[in-house]
Amino acid sequence: MALQCGIVGLPNVGKSTLFNALTSGKALAANYPFATKDPNVGVITVPDERLDKLAELVDPQRIVPTTVEIVDIAGLIKGASQGEGLGNQFLANIREVDAIVHVVRCFDDDNVVHVDGSVNPVRDKEIIDLELGLKDLETVEKRIEKVSRAAKAGNKDDLRTLEVLNRIKALLESGKPARELLAGLDEDGVMLVTRDLSLLTAKPTLYVCNVDESAIESGNAHTEAFKTAVTGENAEVILICAGIEAQIADMESKEERAEFLEMMGLSEPGKNRLIRACYSLLNLITYFTAGEKEVRAWTVRRGAKAPEAAGVIHSDFEKGFIRAEVIKYADFVNLGSEAKVKEAGKMAVEGKEYVVTDGDVMHFRFNV
Repeated sequence: MALQCGIVGLPNVGKSTLFNALTSGKALAANYPFATKDPNVGVITVPDERLDKLAELVDPQRIVPTTVEIVDIAGLIKGASQGEGLGNQFLANIREVDAIVHVVRCFDDDNVVHVDGSVNPVRDKEIIDLELGLKDLETVEKRIEKVSRAAKAGNKDDLRTLEVLNRIKALLESGKPARELLAGLDEDGVMLVTRDLSLLTAKPTLYVCNVDESAIESGNAHTEAFKTAVTGENAEVILICAGIEAQIADMESKEERAEFLEMMGLSEPGKNRLIRACYSLLNLITYFTAGEKEVRAWTVRRGAKAPEAAGVIHSDFEKGFIRAEVIKYADFVNLGSEAKVKEAGKMAVEGKEYVVTDGDVMHFRFNV
């Protein structure tokens, strides 16, 4: 699955530094606005200790983790929805991603220019929200104009669509994101908002507070104010020091990284927490295939049934699905091998209605 998370924020909040740390990329991280004009794209692996453990037991020829694409989108500014600062180009880049990683600056440093002259993450967030909301409002109003003409004929589908569009418009005009409406819509309504209209404010959003190293654990006044501001959004907020992540990314050996993390009092890089949060944000789970040739992690949406999971490997697997042989991860690890799992009667044979759970080790039988 080609999944993309887009990093957004005002200029000079640490987006490109964070992108480089996540992807070991070479995006230009400069102390002036619009250092990044075109989006940089990097592929990152989703850290999963279970994959390593399965590989240790199976000893395959290769190990293949699951991945997420990270897109570094140039900084937005006031007026982006009207084209300011190459805003239309940047907003179009956001429209293409599956989820948004919104970076806000929560550190004071006179040597790093802030586009609005002072550090205020709540204000910065509101600027981004306003620009995304205005662009969405423009999109919705255009669709209302079109559907209104069709609805005059009394078609029930057009009337229902118009009702949803007006609800979205009212929400956006009140300054709230379209994603707040999703829980109250039926499947058709959700598809209208997320796929047909591809609204920017409907996308799942993760907030990253970029702090200095003294605030990684407990935060600071900026992060506390920001958390309070997003309380009603049901959105996750994580603290990361992009500068430290960049240092870790430049270290060549695992031993060096481990020593550095211990010295900083950290159990793992912030990169790992952010990647897992992105994965969770997209409502995804992992299942595994494990054999002598490869042990591999596969991405599937939460709630997917066995044929859909098989289709992630190859469309023929889904079309010709017969059954799935399922081993729970804990059973595989506790018993030590697939053969011992079978001997213990712990392998389940499941049909088309089986709902895949996170960590399942699966084999598919199919016929085409």
